[in-house]
Amino acid sequence: MSPQSRRVAGVVLIVLPTVVLGGVSVLSLLIGDPGYRDNPLRQDLWRAGHAHAGVLLLLSLVALRYVDEARLSERARWFVRLAFPAAAVLLPVAFFLSVLVPQAREPGPVVHLAYAGAVVLVSGLLTLGVGLLRSETPRSAPSGSPSHDALSPPAPRGPHPRPSAPTSP
Repeated sequence: MSPQSRRVAGVVLIVLPTVVLGGVSVLSLLIGDPGYRDNPLRQDLWRAGHAHAGVLLLLSLVALRYVDEARLSERARWFVRLAFPAAAVLLPVAFFLSVLVPQAREPGPVVHLAYAGAVVLVSGLLTLGVGLLRSETPRSAPSGSPSHDALSPPAPRGPHPRPSAPTSP
């Protein structure tokens, strides 16, 4: 993993506990706030925001393991490194802030950020996928089948001593 990807992964891992805290806050609302329980739209969108945050941050870590192997320009690599965490922020923010008011009966206009988050996510996925398909796979033939070299036993590394013949007494 490159130092750039490792740095982004470190930030993602530091941010990930906020998802845990978000889960605890949703649980405390569910247990202690009757207004939250009486608003199914708010429950659904906050649940969706929490789930998207966790899954997309984990997907960010997976993408960071592959981005340095992809045949992409450095600029495209940076786009991929940042697209997944950006989507992990944009989508949950859209869900959470669209029903911030406890009495909301329909999502507010902030929910449209979800479309931006989806575009960023899909763009990152496609960029990484194409970059990986363009990268060369070592030790395999172009057809995807193993090359002759990959199936051959390793060549001897140097002269091997001949076994000595047993001597009879």
